[in-house]
Amino acid sequence: MTSRTSSVYSSKPNPSKHNSRAHLTGKPTWGFTTILLLLTAGLLLSVTLAVMLGPVAVAPETVWRIVLSHLPWLDQWIPVTWTKPEQYIVWEIRFPRVLLGVVVGAGLAVTGATIQALIRNSLADPYILGVSSGASVTATLVIVFGAFGFLGRLALPLSAFIGSLTAMLMVFALARVAGSISTTRLLLAGVAVSMMLSAVTSFVVTMAPNEKGIRDAMYWMMGSLAGAQWDTLFIPSLIVAVGTVVLLTRYRSLNALLTGEETAVTLGVNVQTFRVLLVVVASLLTGAVVSVSGSIGFVGLMIPHIVRLIVGSDHRRVLPVSLLAGAIFVVWADVCARLVLAPQELPIGIVTAVCGGPFFVWLLRRSSYSFGGEK
Repeated sequence: MTSRTSSVYSSKPNPSKHNSRAHLTGKPTWGFTTILLLLTAGLLLSVTLAVMLGPVAVAPETVWRIVLSHLPWLDQWIPVTWTKPEQYIVWEIRFPRVLLGVVVGAGLAVTGATIQALIRNSLADPYILGVSSGASVTATLVIVFGAFGFLGRLALPLSAFIGSLTAMLMVFALARVAGSISTTRLLLAGVAVSMMLSAVTSFVVTMAPNEKGIRDAMYWMMGSLAGAQWDTLFIPSLIVAVGTVVLLTRYRSLNALLTGEETAVTLGVNVQTFRVLLVVVASLLTGAVVSVSGSIGFVGLMIPHIVRLIVGSDHRRVLPVSLLAGAIFVVWADVCARLVLAPQELPIGIVTAVCGGPFFVWLLRRSSYSFGGEK
């Protein structure tokens, strides 16, 4: 076992490389705690500004007074100094939408970092396993034909989540041969399932009985946070939180996986079992996010790249920093989607593509970059 491999897998400091807190790429850590504190402060500021901005401006102190007044045991200590329209705008419309943006951005960024480590390919993104296509099929059935109407307001998110889980099971079934799942078969199965389900989605859209159904379905498939509601926030928030914690507890195995399967095995990682765990967690995270926001591209591809360029490839740092950075990015992407063509609203996927496309071109042209931020 080489010394480089040992330093990748071990969380202990290596005093021989760039001070005692060097990470996987050998770069300085820039003060990991400082980065987390700055990003946390940036997220709070972003949430505040995102709730303030809109056709009706709301002062920042009013925003947080309204929010805190809905917390148990605090409402009696906060005097009502706001109007009913302000309370409705902040609590019922903007705040749940911004929180949904936080959850979506965090989930996509964490999943992107995980999938890239699993496949050891910097071009991978959360939708590569066909989960988004599965969610799109059932979501378009709800939008176009009113399927699952007995679920009421939960029809769209729950049906999309069911579709994503079905797609995940299809990918697993196709990729499993002789009791094992290889990365190559997993990718090919994901592409195949994605293409088939995309064709089904296109067929459903073309069979729409009216033009409005087609427009609504296309809008959903390009991503939107406009349907944010308090009763649809809990499940995706819980899944993203639990999934992130599970991945953080296995950061050593993720680091080992970057060195290759054979090396990971010598480091004590059960690659087959761990790969299945990563696929299940990533699929659940993606399905939970897609079910409430539609398909929002480039977040899971772009954010992990930027994070690795700053903090290196140690997943103990990559995962929490990606979570915060992804949340901030999607919050501001949604602000742009709401305000650029106000009173009309852009699909948020257009905004993320406008940002992600040039970034991707720059990344390809940057000759000094390879996976993990190394030269």
